[in-house]
Amino acid sequence: MKRGPELIVTEKDNAARRIADILSGGSADAERVNGVNVYKWGGKRCIGLSGHVVGVDFPPEYSDWRDVEPVELVTADVEKRPTQENIVAALRRLARNASHVHIATDYDREGELIGKEAYELVREVNEEAPIDRVRFSSITDREVTEAFADPDDLDFDLAAAGEARQIVDLMWGASLTRFLSLSARQLGDDFISVGRVQGPTLKLIVDREREIDAFDPEDYWELFANLAKEDESFEAQYFYLDEDDTEAERVWDEAAAEAVYDVLAAASSATVEEVRRRTRTDDPPAPFNTTQFIRAASGVGYSAQRAMSIAEDLYTAGYITYPRTDNTVYPEDLEPRDLLDALSAGPRFGDDAASLLDAEDITPTAGDEETTDHPPIHPTDELPSPSDLSEDEWEVYELVVRRFLATVADAATWEHLRVVATVYGDEMDPSLKANGKRLVDPGYHAVYPYRSTSENFVPDVTEGEDLVLSEARLEAKQTQPPRRYGQSRLIETMEDMGIGTKATRHDVIQKLYDRGYIEGDPPRPTRLARGVVEASEEFADLIVSEEMTAQLEADMQAIARGEATLEDVTDESREMLERVFDRLTESREELGDHLRDSLKADKTVGPCPESDHDLVIRRSRHGSYFVGCDGYPDCEFTLPLPSTGKPILLDETCPDHGLHEVKMLAGRKTFVHGCPLCAAEAAEEEPDLIVGPCPECGEEEGGELAIKRLRSGGRLVGCTRYPDCDYSLPMPRRGEAELTDETCEEHGLPGIRITYEDEDREPWDLGCPICNYREYQARQAGTELETIDGIGEKTAEKLKDAGVEDVAGLKSAEPDSLADEIDGVGPDTVRNWQADAD
Repeated sequence: MKRGPELIVTEKDNAARRIADILSGGSADAERVNGVNVYKWGGKRCIGLSGHVVGVDFPPEYSDWRDVEPVELVTADVEKRPTQENIVAALRRLARNASHVHIATDYDREGELIGKEAYELVREVNEEAPIDRVRFSSITDREVTEAFADPDDLDFDLAAAGEARQIVDLMWGASLTRFLSLSARQLGDDFISVGRVQGPTLKLIVDREREIDAFDPEDYWELFANLAKEDESFEAQYFYLDEDDTEAERVWDEAAAEAVYDVLAAASSATVEEVRRRTRTDDPPAPFNTTQFIRAASGVGYSAQRAMSIAEDLYTAGYITYPRTDNTVYPEDLEPRDLLDALSAGPRFGDDAASLLDAEDITPTAGDEETTDHPPIHPTDELPSPSDLSEDEWEVYELVVRRFLATVADAATWEHLRVVATVYGDEMDPSLKANGKRLVDPGYHAVYPYRSTSENFVPDVTEGEDLVLSEARLEAKQTQPPRRYGQSRLIETMEDMGIGTKATRHDVIQKLYDRGYIEGDPPRPTRLARGVVEASEEFADLIVSEEMTAQLEADMQAIARGEATLEDVTDESREMLERVFDRLTESREELGDHLRDSLKADKTVGPCPESDHDLVIRRSRHGSYFVGCDGYPDCEFTLPLPSTGKPILLDETCPDHGLHEVKMLAGRKTFVHGCPLCAAEAAEEEPDLIVGPCPECGEEEGGELAIKRLRSGGRLVGCTRYPDCDYSLPMPRRGEAELTDETCEEHGLPGIRITYEDEDREPWDLGCPICNYREYQARQAGTELETIDGIGEKTAEKLKDAGVEDVAGLKSAEPDSLADEIDGVGPDTVRNWQADAD
């Protein structure tokens, strides 16, 4: 048996660092092996992967889209190949002499597959060392120590389920994406992407949009009046009993509504006919599973993708349990009182946690779903301080903490008061009702401020009492179409329909955004999305069928239980895909025409003002987007578009020009450009704001620098003698520009200040435009080191003094040695930089 060090393999570098710190008691040192952080202490080494470092793909001979028929991919062999060469090489190097290997990847299906990939890489170079599996649901001292004290075996069935998903997703995604893209002659960066889970998810969104489009609103009316007892007034609403003897507030006949209004408007009092009081128990929420966590996080402003990203970081740091779980029942070994005791030391919720300890019996709530892999998401007993986390991280962490506090808190109690009053008229006696509610005992609301506790005041009245009536109102309304799915609601619907998994649903939605299939929040389908769904429904509905993807999820669970094999499931999926291609191949030309029409519609801005053709979004040879006439070269009319982002068309059209508004997708800098012709006309009409003499031609030719609005909607500081003088400086697109009284000593130019309509946004003092641009160039040209989060200009200079010139040099540096050479920088900071650089 080998006598080398023991090797621990985790899923990511930050998990490796955390586990090494726990197991070594804080004594672990770090070294770089093949550019990868490795933590060592005693006779142990710990390395973090970067998720999957081995991927499945087709052999190289299948890589040319034009030479390989997409249907050939259905039966093509699939091979594994390294996707992160440096990490694979480092793992092999460490494994070669390892005496024992511990797989400590995440405890779920993907984690098991990543663990199996590591297992196979180890076995390629070391056939003797025993390999075991350690599992934990939080990276805390207790759980990690206990997991390593009682290791288990790798679950090859569970890993095979993950591998089956990889292979099936590759087959479906690659073959169908190629077929649709080739049929539509849409290659390059704008290819048409289709996936096993993407298709059904996109159909959900498109179907909802169809319901909205088909919705025919109906008119109805509602009536209100103010009632008062002495100086205490409250609002009451008219109601009647419908054919089913059920209370109704909507009046569907305008004449009937006006008749009721006439009675209410003429009346000065109403008599109380009924007073009913009751108390209602408001139960605390169930513990968080992944879906409900995403839903709650959306309520405080986080997208599904962002919420899960933050939760994973909090898990890796040891502050919360594993965030990918279906479970809503705490395990029996969780001691709520012990966790409350630990949380009572928290800086912002400590008092709330301590108050719950006063209860004699602490019994947490439980949801409907109970599983045995992971507990619901809850905080651990290792508490960060606010300074340890970013603002976003703290907000999400506090949400998780307070959800746990709510699950062990008492129910809230509400007191409801219903008052019914009658207005006695000559022709009819309309009834008015008011429903008051008051929070008698806040219960869990005292520790969980994410649910409404708004009260509605109705004074104490007695039956037979007359109340003063005033301000009768008749409000005309219309029924509303179904609401679009918000991200969290979409994920819940996907879960109900068996589309995707808790680990993938938020990623699928993000991919739909990235591919330009949806925009906005709640997401709306683009015309391309509609075209893809329509074509799939007409020519191969299995592509967007939730039954297919739900069946595959069931098959993968069967693999995990040992009731099916990877080969069974992939063979079944190949047969299904062959049937899809039988239908697609028969209709290839018709399908291509349909998709091309959809693609053109997705790029058609509206009528050209100078010809009978349409304006469409085009791309220049240099890669920039613009609006051009579809009748080119007969018509050469064009409009510029902003240089930032990828354009998509919105449903909204300009009332003046009939052109669709344009939105530029640019990640967090996404913005609505609006009507491109309006933007161009506004630029021509907006007067230039003179700043001062042009530094290149001002003395000899009298040129001046001016703030100019461009036809693309952008803005710059440029010479008034353009095009004879093309001197220019960049300017922010948004905000109002004004000149300040301060003058630059070097250039003699006034400063520029940008103000915003949003009063909460501070003005931006750019100062001298030449100095400002010089500073920008210095930042840009500083070094590539400054692209690493946390490395600014001064730190980059210190790194250069230490012999680190670029990112490659940073990645290969030994953290402890480099930290010794730079004041104020510790080894962990260097390792964080290196992790960001990988």
